[in-house]
Amino acid sequence: MSYDRTVSLGADFATAVTAVRRALADQGFGILTEIDVKATLKAKLGHDMEDYLILGACNPPLARQALEADRSIGLLLPCNVVVRREGDTTLVQALDPGTMVTLTGLDTLEPVVADATARLDAALSSLT
Repeated sequence: MSYDRTVSLGADFATAVTAVRRALADQGFGILTEIDVKATLKAKLGHDMEDYLILGACNPPLARQALEADRSIGLLLPCNVVVRREGDTTLVQALDPGTMVTLTGLDTLEPVVADATARLDAALSSLT
C-alpha cells in the first residue's frame, strides 16, 4: 500500500520549502511543527545527510471533524509533509489522508479524508 503523495521539483531546497509553505497555506493548512532532520542528526549524532525537513501541517476544521469521529485519530495528526533533497531534485511528500481510514477502518472519516485529499492534491499540484 502506498501511503504517500509525492511530487518532484527542479527547485532548490529553500525555494521548494517556501513554495510548499505557501501552497499549504493557500489550502487552509497551518504549520504547527517543523523538524529539521538534517540539523538534528548533525547536532545529536554528528551524522551528515541531505536536506530533510518535516512540516507538521494542520487544517483546524478538518482536524476537529476527524477528532469528533475518533478521539484517537490525534495519533495521525497533524498531516506530515516532508521536503527533502534527492540528488538534483527536491521531493515533496505528504502522508496520504486515506491512511486514516485504512488504519482505523472508520467510514465516518471518509468526508474528512476526501476534503483533506483534495486540499493536499491541490497544494501539491500547484508546486509543479
